[in-house]
Amino acid sequence: MTAIAVSGPAESSWRDGKKYLWPLGLLVPMIPWIAWGLAAATGLGLAWWAGPILVFGIFPLFDWAIGKDSDNPPDSVLAFLEGQRYYRWCTYLYLPLQYAGLVTASWLWSTGRLDTLDAIGLAASVGTVGGIGINTAHELGHKKDDLERWLSKVALAQTLYGHFFIEHNRGHHVRVATPEDPASSRLGESFYRFWPRSVAGSFRSGWHLEKARLERSDRKPWTLRNDVLNAWAMSVVVFGTLIGVFGVRIVPYLLVQAVFGFSLLEVVNYLEHYGLLRQKNGERYERCAPRHSWNSNNIASNVLLYHLQRHSDHHANPTRRYQALRHFDDAPELPSGYATMIVLAYVPPLWRRVMDPKVVAHFDGDVRLANLQPRKREKLLARHGAAKA
Repeated sequence: MTAIAVSGPAESSWRDGKKYLWPLGLLVPMIPWIAWGLAAATGLGLAWWAGPILVFGIFPLFDWAIGKDSDNPPDSVLAFLEGQRYYRWCTYLYLPLQYAGLVTASWLWSTGRLDTLDAIGLAASVGTVGGIGINTAHELGHKKDDLERWLSKVALAQTLYGHFFIEHNRGHHVRVATPEDPASSRLGESFYRFWPRSVAGSFRSGWHLEKARLERSDRKPWTLRNDVLNAWAMSVVVFGTLIGVFGVRIVPYLLVQAVFGFSLLEVVNYLEHYGLLRQKNGERYERCAPRHSWNSNNIASNVLLYHLQRHSDHHANPTRRYQALRHFDDAPELPSGYATMIVLAYVPPLWRRVMDPKVVAHFDGDVRLANLQPRKREKLLARHGAAKA
């Protein structure tokens, strides 16, 4: 991989090998046009499903073929690296492409030219863009800049997931890798059991966190000062405008793409902390450490997800920009990148066969130290040879 030197006030011999790969992430919001072009060129309805095909079929192959990169920027260049606006524009440009694709898809749905299966395929492709767009929102929403935080809500509006802006920052980051966190999956819990628990729990958590914040200022929750409500209001505006322009015919497909999109986020939530547990020191949990997040250095997934896979450093330094996130040697490592692991998560027996032994090994065989699915606790203790707690 070509190395790009960091230059400027903090000039160093370190070189950013991925500097000019980050714009490749902008291929994702172009998926609706890629699908349309392939369908037109080949006449194959399968082309409308380009988004799922890329995420579940092509991207895992890229992870395998391109390999890993564990190179870290040294501390001496972090401030300079984070100050480079080039990297910010790689995320900013995702949003106009994301919404241009949504408008294009809405027009295609409104024409009635697509049969139902093709229209659903296009909705899944648009949902892929929206789901990965939640990761763009995640990157922007952790920043202190007001514009970036506003753009985070804009990115979330397509998938009806505006409460993520509050729940992730002030809920998940506080309770991560504990039984109290709806977005931390448990050993023995399938994705299909995790999904409703996380979706409902994150919704409730976001609302209660914002309600409590407003109450501290003697304000009622039913106000646009409520960051959950104003984020949802953006979804109302987006969906209302699209329906007003293109008609009610598009409503089922808007809903399909939204559910597909936020489900893509939830499967990533599922694999990021599976089975990992912060231990208690008395009544309080220990501080979050690198050992409480699953990580991956697969280059392809990291470029498409803005280093989300360097998840331990993200939890240690939530405001740190993606280009400066670091690999930790002592952090638990996934067998492959997120793209591959998402596919495994959809097949619970395969997921358990791959990941359960890794969780047990992470705790040196003492499965009592893991975050266990309560209804399977005794079965898991017996299976892995642990004494009953």
